[in-house]
Formats: sequence, structure tokens, C-alpha cells
Amino acid sequence: MMSNKFMWGIGSLAICLLLFFLFRPVQVLVVETEDERMLLKPAAFTIGWVHSVEKEPWYECYEVQNKRFHLYETYFKTYGAGVPSDGEVIQTNDGFIHLKMDLYFPEIMIAASAAVETTLYIGNKEWPLYGDERQSVRLYIETDSFIQIIFKGGFK
Repeated sequence: MMSNKFMWGIGSLAICLLLFFLFRPVQVLVVETEDERMLLKPAAFTIGWVHSVEKEPWYECYEVQNKRFHLYETYFKTYGAGVPSDGEVIQTNDGFIHLKMDLYFPEIMIAASAAVETTLYIGNKEWPLYGDERQSVRLYIETDSFIQIIFKGGFK
């Protein structure tokens, strides 16, 4: 039989580990509109939309680094209004012009609308960021504990 001291030790260790995981700081990707606040696990993601002048799809690829957004690639079908002219061209055969980028942002502000179908892509999931009306969307990194994330509704 195990001694009471050993059982108390195991129980105390389990409680300490549980508290550590519940209260340790975790970075959260926050996607915020006027009506909604969505928490996501920080990961590489893409923002896509249809260019308002060229009427062709446009994508920006980001990753989270040190509580900032790193824009590492953008790709689009044609050069036109608002297209960056700097950045190394990445050769592909997918019909898009890919540019390697190296820009950092503390947050991302988007004017999303159904007219340009602004959409957030993470892995194989997609979240339309637009509704019937044009809306502002803010993406930023927040540090919360797991217990705070649970009380805020958890990850999407």
C-alpha cells in the first residue's frame, strides 16, 4: 500500500500542475469587429479579398512573431492600383504573382465588406470578415491565461 505522505505528494503535484496550466500566459489572436470578438490560437494565417479595381483575388500571408504580425508574402493575379512594387518575386506556376515580404505590424486594421469578400484563412478553415454592411475589423495579439480564455468563450 502507498503511504499517506506519498498520496498527498502526488495530489499536491497534480494540483500545482493544473494551476500552472490554467494560469500560465498564452498568446491569443483576437479578431474584433463592432459586433463580435473571436479568439483564435495564433498561427500562420492569410487574409484574402477581391481587389476593388482589378476585380481579382489578393492574399496576404502572416505569422505571429513576438506579439507582432509578420507579413511574409503577398500574392495576386495582376499588377494594378495599390500593388507593392518592392519585394522579391517568388516563382510559381499557380497563376499568381507572389512577392516575398518582410514587414511587421503591432495590429492589423481592415475595412471589410461583402463587395470585396474579405476573408480570414487559417489552415483549412475560413472566416468571412464581412457582413451586409461595411465594417472595421481589428486583429491583434493578447496575452491571457487558459482560465481567462475559457471564461471568454474559448478558442474558435
